[in-house]
Amino acid sequence: MKRYYIWTIGCQMNESESEEYEAAAQSFGYVKTSDPFEADLVIINTCMVRQSAEDKAVNKLQNMKPIKQKNKDARIILTGCMASLGDKTELKKKFPYVDEFMAPGEIPEWLKKNEKRTLSSPICNFIPIQQGCDNFCSYCIVPYTRGREKSFAPDYIERKARELVGLGAKEITLLGQNVDSYGRDLDTDITDVLKRLNDIEGLLRIRFLTNHPKDMNRKVMEAVASLPKVCENINLPIQSGSNDILKAMNRHYTVEYYLELVDMMREIIPNVSLVTDMIVGFPGETEEQFMETIDVIKKVRFDAIHIAAYSERTGTYASKHLKDDIPEEEKDRRLHMVEEVQGKILAEINQKFVGNKTEVLFEGVKNGKWQGRNRNDKLVFTESEHDLSGRIMNVKIDRATAWSLHGTV
Repeated sequence: MKRYYIWTIGCQMNESESEEYEAAAQSFGYVKTSDPFEADLVIINTCMVRQSAEDKAVNKLQNMKPIKQKNKDARIILTGCMASLGDKTELKKKFPYVDEFMAPGEIPEWLKKNEKRTLSSPICNFIPIQQGCDNFCSYCIVPYTRGREKSFAPDYIERKARELVGLGAKEITLLGQNVDSYGRDLDTDITDVLKRLNDIEGLLRIRFLTNHPKDMNRKVMEAVASLPKVCENINLPIQSGSNDILKAMNRHYTVEYYLELVDMMREIIPNVSLVTDMIVGFPGETEEQFMETIDVIKKVRFDAIHIAAYSERTGTYASKHLKDDIPEEEKDRRLHMVEEVQGKILAEINQKFVGNKTEVLFEGVKNGKWQGRNRNDKLVFTESEHDLSGRIMNVKIDRATAWSLHGTV
């Protein structure tokens, strides 16, 4: 019996690609194992967005070396961002025991076979709709690791969605570095894909991320408002509340423009939940500029913020031309201040759900309670003796915290 082992670090795109590798391995007769030293096929799926992620990947690769000593016929594959950046010759010198360096999302011909696949998570699944990025934000390595934007054909995406639904998927999230620019190379746009998936029988919910403010537009917002399966949950990263910092980040919009988008979105999609990404401690960020970010948080009142302290990423414009001059303890202070302000806002937002019903798609059990998410991507817990997996139920919310809702079916 042949066994496979896959290790993944990074974003939802990497997770989705690892699911494809799993499907390919299973279709070729491999059985999953949690022990890499028992595996005949080892796939290491890497991320380089942060130095810490790259360090973990390098450490993992180094730990894989004894596999070859135990089983000389075992095949080790390196994929993800690390495999697509730089000279493959140098990688081969550094990791001579790795058999193949595979571009993100690529499946080698020897591992392709058209047989029925299985899913690791049958309820909610991801589908990448594009690879790469054309934006070149000064802090980001993605355009260098995944290349320029390339959209996948709408027919392909629809076919993948129907395949997943046939295997039990109820919710699909479309993935891209900038989904609002999807289709420019194909003379189409993301609204076409949303409409196609909305017509799939058995599919209950659709989400998409990540959006870019410079490309978000009314047409996308109106699609969210008009298509019943598309959830009212938008991820629109602002990154900073300072125009000077946004310019240094090469983001191509202003705070004022971003706030206009938010107003338009809330007019077109009145019950929208808005998620954003932010970086604190960017090179040169003054206390005044940081407080502009705090002001934006208080003004917009986001439903969630993915917050990170700036860390220099080798190979980016910022690493070459901007001095990382904010002390780590100051970055930590700013990060915790954002978390504190956001926590209070989120507690107030979630409190409005108490006493009301919300529609929840349940995914499974955690700590003895059924867990799911509503259309606004709020985490909801409830107790039930019945099997709620994959079902949409109305839940009356009895209690709310900053991070979750609790109620009764």
